[in-house]
Amino acid sequence: MQSEPRVVLSARGLGRDFAGFTAVNDVDLDVAHARIHALIGPNGAGKTTVFNLLTKFLQPTRGSITLLGQDITNTRPDKVARMGLVRSFQISAVFPHLTVRENVKVALQRPNGLSTQFWLPLSALDRLNPRADALIDRLGLAPYRDHRAADLSYGRKRVLEIATTLALDPEVLLLDEPMAGMGQEDVAMVAGIIRDLAAERAVLMVEHNLSVVADICHHVTVLQRGEIIAAGDYATVSADPRVRSAYMGSEA
Repeated sequence: MQSEPRVVLSARGLGRDFAGFTAVNDVDLDVAHARIHALIGPNGAGKTTVFNLLTKFLQPTRGSITLLGQDITNTRPDKVARMGLVRSFQISAVFPHLTVRENVKVALQRPNGLSTQFWLPLSALDRLNPRADALIDRLGLAPYRDHRAADLSYGRKRVLEIATTLALDPEVLLLDEPMAGMGQEDVAMVAGIIRDLAAERAVLMVEHNLSVVADICHHVTVLQRGEIIAAGDYATVSADPRVRSAYMGSEA
């Protein structure tokens, strides 16, 4: 009998109010190691707010958050990242005029104790080349190693952003709409990368491409107006009348 996967990130009763408006209310969430967990819902459902609460960019009004068995409800976002919870953003956050390798080396500075040494020339970071190249090779960016980030296709820029987040060796990787704006070929490429990465860590992703969610996600949580209306595997939630209503305006 297969054991249940280990929960590495959880929230209980999570809520956030803004000047009398409840953006997130009573959200319970369990994200497991070596699983891809999707957070979906129509626009304005509160998905990004939940992301901001989990990563401590916002402080919850109520509820609790646990990472790797430790309560992080009142922990600063920088410490949360060092504990192993790392996120990407909807807008690509790479340095456009640095090469692919240079971008990854910048990201590697913190875990290698060089995060405050920005006055040093880039050549001083050459000892990070082997680790940077390993990440670049793993994510299929080797042909673009010496290309400027600005010259990459949109899909490759998103892959580079994932590489920079992996430089922190996260236990839990949060991806905010990783497929947004991509063509079908890039979607398939990035979906495959995410599936491979989840073999070694938990992945929680906000994603609007339901075909990708159906294809690669083990568990799906559906939000509407800041509250969970369904949770389970994709087949279960997609058959739920409340989910159909949320997405299409009726239960038909």
